[in-house]
Amino acid sequence: MTEHKAWAVVEVAELFKVCGDATRAGIICELSEGELRVSDIAARLDMSSSAISHQLRILKHTRIVRSRREGKNVVYALDDQHIKQFFDLAFEHVLEGRENETA
Repeated sequence: MTEHKAWAVVEVAELFKVCGDATRAGIICELSEGELRVSDIAARLDMSSSAISHQLRILKHTRIVRSRREGKNVVYALDDQHIKQFFDLAFEHVLEGRENETA
């Protein structure tokens, strides 16, 4: 394995590790529909704003989400379309497996 590829493998493993948390996966799913404030995400996931903020910091550190200030609020969004595509494919895979089990 080349050094460049080895580095990429480590980064991909970190991406899977971060996305493997159910709360963070839920946040990503909510953000795949568009920009949201922390309070909006917290309400949708029935969690505290502080718990959501903690998870958003992790997602931001790994470049999965980005934020911008909108007046007094901070609005979060997926960092790019790759993350949305990644999760769309993951859901397609899981749902396809579920359909095959019930057939």
